[in-house]
Amino acid sequence: MKTNLKRTLIALIPLGVLVFLLALDISIFGADSILGASQVALLVAAGLAVWLGMWLYKIPWSQFEKEITGNVGNVATAILILLLIGAISGTWTMSGVVPSFIYYGIGIISPKVFLLTACVLCAVVSVMTGSSWTTIATVGVALLGIGRAEGFSDAMTAGAIISGAYFGDKISPLSDTTVLASSVNKVGLFDHIHYMYFTTIPSFLITLLVFTVLGFTHGTAPDVPMEVYTTTLATQFHITPWLMLVPVITLVLIWKRLPAIIVLAVSVLTAAAAALIFQPDIVRSIGQGVAQGSSARIFFAGIVETIYNSVNLETGVPEVNQLVATRGMLGMLNTIYLILCAMCFGAAMQASGMIADLSRILQPFTRTRAGLVSSTVVTGTALNGIVSDQYLSIILTSNIYRNTYEKDGYEARLLSRSVEDSATVTSPLFPWSSCGMTQATILSVPTLVYAPFCLFCILSPLMSILVGVIGWKVVRRSR
Repeated sequence: MKTNLKRTLIALIPLGVLVFLLALDISIFGADSILGASQVALLVAAGLAVWLGMWLYKIPWSQFEKEITGNVGNVATAILILLLIGAISGTWTMSGVVPSFIYYGIGIISPKVFLLTACVLCAVVSVMTGSSWTTIATVGVALLGIGRAEGFSDAMTAGAIISGAYFGDKISPLSDTTVLASSVNKVGLFDHIHYMYFTTIPSFLITLLVFTVLGFTHGTAPDVPMEVYTTTLATQFHITPWLMLVPVITLVLIWKRLPAIIVLAVSVLTAAAAALIFQPDIVRSIGQGVAQGSSARIFFAGIVETIYNSVNLETGVPEVNQLVATRGMLGMLNTIYLILCAMCFGAAMQASGMIADLSRILQPFTRTRAGLVSSTVVTGTALNGIVSDQYLSIILTSNIYRNTYEKDGYEARLLSRSVEDSATVTSPLFPWSSCGMTQATILSVPTLVYAPFCLFCILSPLMSILVGVIGWKVVRRSR
């Protein structure tokens, strides 16, 4: 018993150092800590775990190297998917797909259904882009201004925006956190998304119901003129319903359960073709910034630039500039960098046996299905508050519980869902986390002010526990 306690205390050292360094990074760099400071903290903590393992437990370096190689190999497909997601971010925007959706979507907003519409609009855009941050920084910023003009509190509007954005992010095959949660637990991407429906859909429906009631009980106010957005978008892009064929084709491919890489690659090519057909002037202007010569050469350069590079269009309206800014493949490199460093830290903790030592603390609570799911959800949520990063929370929670789920005969997708229901959606609720700080900065609303209205982020982990207790669609093989 004393030996186990000693090992557990030693296992807490790298984790404690990581927490300290991440907190220091965030206090210094703020939301920009994800650009490199957090990665340094992960590598330092990983190095400490390796040193302790080699010094105290005489674990050879070859074992650490093998674990790191395996962990990085497990996310190789995820890295390729992330690059394709970056490409979609560029092509879907510059082809006019996202601008067309925004153009048609904001036309239906009215005070009575504003909160409902804001939540749904952010959800759909987030599903299309796979990024809650991008959705909040573009559509969310516009919706916040509309909400203020219509008399809604910033807290209420921000809650609706973030709830919708994180719902869409969570079920989108384009989302980096969704890809990470499925790949780390070796679950097919679409199997993972389908299994999340049983907890995600009920949580979102309750969220929509509450926002509908809040909207209809809210006092009316003069309608906000939307011409500044619609006119600018219509001036800069060729807005047409035909562009909706791109997301429709993507959804059909997803419905046919084709591999994620194939779906994303076809979506990029389809959007690139749509850009050439419907937005030739935009493609030409982008291409002229990097190439000279024949029209074919310029158009080719414009498409390639849209796929891999960050592109910003000057529309004359700063709010619209944010709506149509893209990140491309290059915009995904910091996320990939973070994932690789996190996988190294997870591998060091795993190879040294420290993950097993930490999980021993939680074993008394995992003897039943309800206890196992609840412990997973609580751990994922707590780690968001401890390590201040949703990616690391996903990886650590998965590593802590993977062997227990396998030993008890539960499907890996139950673990991946429980991790997403907690580590992904609760990340914007902590003021000191990268997500909490980012959303508060983007929307200019303090985290603790908007948090009570982030209904989906609050309901999702609770729903995950409830479904786990009931056992709905939970399969357990005989032991």
